[in-house]
Amino acid sequence: MREIVRTNDPVLLTAIEALLKGAGIVHIVLDQNMSVLEGSLGFLQRRIVVADEQERNARNVLRDAGLGHELRPDDA
Repeated sequence: MREIVRTNDPVLLTAIEALLKGAGIVHIVLDQNMSVLEGSLGFLQRRIVVADEQERNARNVLRDAGLGHELRPDDA
């Protein structure tokens, strides 16, 4: 699994999830339920991860949607 985006913006998170789902890219949002610990302040970022073999496609989908600036650095 590779992390492609990290954000605490719920609107951005929803948009990215919709784009990935629409492209048929399986993804997981980590730390989604951390609001219990942070007290719903929104300072803990959620991480979107995809399977290694789908990382390139996921990155391309987000770039094509104008969200390339939100991507984590590509270490590969």
